Amino acid sequence: MDVDVIVLGMGPGGEDVAGRLAEAGLRVAGVEANLVGGECPYWGCIPSKMMLHAADQVAKGALPPDWGPLARRIREEATDDWNDKVAADRFTGKGGHLVRGHGRITGANEVTVGDRVIRASRGIVIASGSQPAVPPIEGLEGTPYWTNHQAIETETVPESLIVLGGGAVGVELAQVFSRFGARVTVLEGLDRLVAIEEPEGGELIAKAFADEGIDVRTGVKVSRVTYGDDGFTLAGVTASRLLVATGRRVDLKALGVAAIGLDESARAIPVDGRMRAAEGVWALGDAVGKGAFTHMSMYHADIIVKEILGEPAYEAEYHAVPRVTFTDPEVGAVGLTEAQAREKGLDVRVGFTDLAESTRGWIAQARGFVKLVAADGVLVGATNAGPSGGEVLSMLTLAVHERVPVRRLSQMIYAYPTFHRAVSAALADLDR
Repeated sequence: MDVDVIVLGMGPGGEDVAGRLAEAGLRVAGVEANLVGGECPYWGCIPSKMMLHAADQVAKGALPPDWGPLARRIREEATDDWNDKVAADRFTGKGGHLVRGHGRITGANEVTVGDRVIRASRGIVIASGSQPAVPPIEGLEGTPYWTNHQAIETETVPESLIVLGGGAVGVELAQVFSRFGARVTVLEGLDRLVAIEEPEGGELIAKAFADEGIDVRTGVKVSRVTYGDDGFTLAGVTASRLLVATGRRVDLKALGVAAIGLDESARAIPVDGRMRAAEGVWALGDAVGKGAFTHMSMYHADIIVKEILGEPAYEAEYHAVPRVTFTDPEVGAVGLTEAQAREKGLDVRVGFTDLAESTRGWIAQARGFVKLVAADGVLVGATNAGPSGGEVLSMLTLAVHERVPVRRLSQMIYAYPTFHRAVSAALADLDR
């Protein structure tokens, strides 16, 4: 097959690039070994947030802890029983060519899928995404452990569950299954939950989990897993199910990047500001290691589409990357943490306020906080934790992205009584 562009991987970013280029009249081959649409709509963002929403309703007493209706809605409404026909038809309906199978780069502008060779006149876009990173723990291989895939697809709630890993995926799913009746233990090797974020965020989630009966054990090193009639046993804990949520990895060797001069042993593909990895090669999303978020892959996709079509394009910036852990309370963050800012040698000032000290927080009896990290008169990072933490984060993301002076933020009018008004109290704390 001869085309203009090969898109290797049809997750959110790859599907967006392939579809838009096809609509623009280019001959595009989209190569996908799994489901068109990728992780997000089938096992990630969409179904997991449906689970979290339902779990919130259960916690409020608005729904019974009945897993059946939720599992059915995920299967029938969100994923079409993990069938990608709608997404595949959407792409081919735009004129794209969908090639099923594992694609491997075998030369300049060349990808091989099985015994089929595809050549591109303009280049290749690597949008391969990532896979769960399963640690090489003795006894784990060959057992029926879960990754996020099995957790999302399950038709029943286990009696008990060990979650190995206290990052965003681990804590979100831990709270879901706990609220639906499972006895949950979270094991984390580092000294706190969601360790990439501010320590106050991990402490907030840990306190909420303690109140809900979720057993959190940090600083736990797991060297062995045993599996038998009683289920899984690790680090002295036994449960009927084990969810491994220890991060994600990119397999560059399987992609064949050495054929185009890239290091197949690297953790990610280095790219320039226009997402170019080599002559005629672009990469996006998880593969470039700038954050395993759907919104990051879509951000990269827009740059690549403009670049290939010869339209005015901006260069990628990473000083204001937003991310949200959708637990209750939510923890939304953007930019640098305090520790990261200090590691960069910045002259750091920190502002902090407890959400409960705000009028809206007191009214709602809400737990949370706002933490601001400033340097050279502008915000370089911020965390907003509490009800709708990710929504309130939007104003802080704008401030960090546009480098709005702290002085101007302090002169804004903040509606009263709102959760976002707590930002003004954190700004005042910067000046103390």
